[in-house]
Amino acid sequence: MSWIGDALTEWIQDLMIPGILSNIKEIYGAADQQVADISIQVGKTPQAWNNGIYNMIRNLSDTVILPIAGAVLAFCMTLELIQMVTEKNNMQDIEPWMFVKWVFRAAAAILIVSNTWTIAMGIFDAAQSVVNSASGIITGGSSSDLSMTDLAQIYLHLKELGVGELIGVWIETMLLKFAGSAVSVVILIVIYGRMIEIYLVTSIAPIPMATMLNKSWGSVGQNYLRSLLALAFQGFMIIVCVGIYYTLIKTLSFDEDIMKTLFTTLCYSVLLCYILFKTGALAKSVFNAH
Repeated sequence: MSWIGDALTEWIQDLMIPGILSNIKEIYGAADQQVADISIQVGKTPQAWNNGIYNMIRNLSDTVILPIAGAVLAFCMTLELIQMVTEKNNMQDIEPWMFVKWVFRAAAAILIVSNTWTIAMGIFDAAQSVVNSASGIITGGSSSDLSMTDLAQIYLHLKELGVGELIGVWIETMLLKFAGSAVSVVILIVIYGRMIEIYLVTSIAPIPMATMLNKSWGSVGQNYLRSLLALAFQGFMIIVCVGIYYTLIKTLSFDEDIMKTLFTTLCYSVLLCYILFKTGALAKSVFNAH
């Protein structure tokens, strides 16, 4: 009766091994598509990402926020003038150059506020140029897709496994397919969340920029610029994070334990999801934008 058991085992192997190979090929082939998709999405400027939202935010900034920024600027420069005059020996030691200095600072502040949108978008344009260059380096490497030699090697390893081990491998591949879908969802959430945050932050840009040249309130504008830089270069960190994941996947080998390799891939996917959610905080810590 042993031939019945052997025949049943061979039937189960013939049934499960093609499914496992299909799952593995799909898992590692999807990494290329994920990198390509995220490179396209992160590489877009706020205007290119959604032109309708961009125009709405710019219109709100110019028509609603800019007048408020003008009032803030008037307050800051008036306060600056009062401080300059009163701190000079109770107004007994006033020199004409003080007013020239104040006029210059006021003119510079007006220039900054009136060109706030250009400054903010210039920061993102510069950062996106860096992101696009990094994307080209990452996607310019070799594919993570498995070759026919790799698949043949995996097939030989699978043929040596028993039914119980094959079931374990199949479960792992299904978990990896789910993890791949989870990674895609996390990438979507992080990218959309970042872009929405960019639109929200830039919508009120004129107000903090109006405080840039005031001694007392200048830290508001400086911290705002740090926040813009953090948001801009968060895209670069996302690309680097995905590039590390992509490289780790490509360096995995099926020469040894298949279950161990698949488990390692699953760990990489979970780690990628965690780090992607941390990129915003990491970027802010680099630029001290708190």
